[in-house]
Amino acid sequence: MEKLGLQLFTIRDFLKKPEDVKNSFSKLIELGYTEGQTATSDWYGMGAEKFRDICRETGLSICGTHYSFDRIYDATDEVMKEHEIVGTTNIGIGGMPGLSEMTLESVKVFVEKFNEVARKIHKHGFKLTYHNHHWEFAKHSGVRIMDYLADNLDKDATSFVLDTHWVQAGGGDVIDWMKKLAGRIDILHLKDYKIENGERAFAEIYEGNINFDGVLKTAEEIGVKHYVVEEDTCPGDPFDSIRISADNLKARGYLK
Repeated sequence: MEKLGLQLFTIRDFLKKPEDVKNSFSKLIELGYTEGQTATSDWYGMGAEKFRDICRETGLSICGTHYSFDRIYDATDEVMKEHEIVGTTNIGIGGMPGLSEMTLESVKVFVEKFNEVARKIHKHGFKLTYHNHHWEFAKHSGVRIMDYLADNLDKDATSFVLDTHWVQAGGGDVIDWMKKLAGRIDILHLKDYKIENGERAFAEIYEGNINFDGVLKTAEEIGVKHYVVEEDTCPGDPFDSIRISADNLKARGYLK
């Protein structure tokens, strides 16, 4: 891979003030990360222009976002303008709203709204991205939700941010799902999976059980554009964890 990104949710506790954001982004560059994917709807409290300026100053580019779906739907033009300022065409959400009341019918309504706004922004050069968790692998009325999303989200106007950990947590085969969504994964979340004290846990890349050699080989074959490390919960300092992930990728020749 020519470049490595980080889902900034991993270091969320270090992005509370503009100066913190600047220092954190500088650390990311030192560790070998050159891209970031945001997890905010207000650009970490500073607005799109100030956030863009910090990115330019530190050298970190933004490859995509996790943003409020309600705001994407209700204030589409403003959201497109913000993403244009920041410099990414990947406008995304971190998960489906209304999970506690999910039914097949509610999913159908969501997909209709998702496609509606996706087609609107696609006319302006943007794509609407969907990030999966494990709950999309549940069946409702005999239909696996992840299958429904794959079959019914607009294949031209949308893309998936496929998350390796959550696919495995849902009982899916990561490589099979990558192949099924070939050409539709612009951003791949590299997130390892381990068992700790008998429970599912997050792990640094190559410190868990996911077959990342196979994942990365498949990613190259299917044309993944952005490789983004994410570790939702780290055992200590998250900068130590993301350093381990980057070092492990470098040691295996995947990253310079």
